[in-house]
Amino acid sequence: MTFTLPQLPYETTAFEPIISKEGFEYHYGKHHQTYVNNLNNLITNTQYENESLENIIKVSFDKGETGIYNNAAQHFNHSFYWKCLTPQKTEQPHGKIKKLIERDFNSIEEFKKQFTEIATKLFGAGWVWLALNMNGQLEILPMKDADTPLIKNMKPILTIDVWEHAYYIDHRNARPKFIEGFWEIINWEFANQNLL
Repeated sequence: MTFTLPQLPYETTAFEPIISKEGFEYHYGKHHQTYVNNLNNLITNTQYENESLENIIKVSFDKGETGIYNNAAQHFNHSFYWKCLTPQKTEQPHGKIKKLIERDFNSIEEFKKQFTEIATKLFGAGWVWLALNMNGQLEILPMKDADTPLIKNMKPILTIDVWEHAYYIDHRNARPKFIEGFWEIINWEFANQNLL
């Protein structure tokens, strides 16, 4: 199986000024493409050649095959992240995700506060996830580098990329400014689909 960049359902200019065309194309077309290229090269003529991305992530993580794991997880993470974004500017969650957030975090405001604080304070590079644990409860997971909820047997619902390459072109080192803008472009419908 040869992995490819996912097709985007929006233009690369869709999130300006939060994410500029330059910033988006650099992140998607260069960083994400590099993970895809590396992954394809690493799995050629190996046991992973015909495996699903999710299986590659889980097995390579368990075996400590860091190169394959990092590139497979980053391909998964980025592909998931692009779906978490929408140009429709829906600032508030709705439907099932709204009910679960209110159940597990007491209020939308408290959830936003916790998620923002965790994303701001995650040291170095990584991702912050909203994920469903095995008890059916939502958790905010700060995860370093390429790590993903899949390695914890948790279901990813929503994520933000806080690697510096996600925001440096547009916001320099002002990660909080990027996170503030993220709330304006979250695809809550995608989050709801992940709860099905």
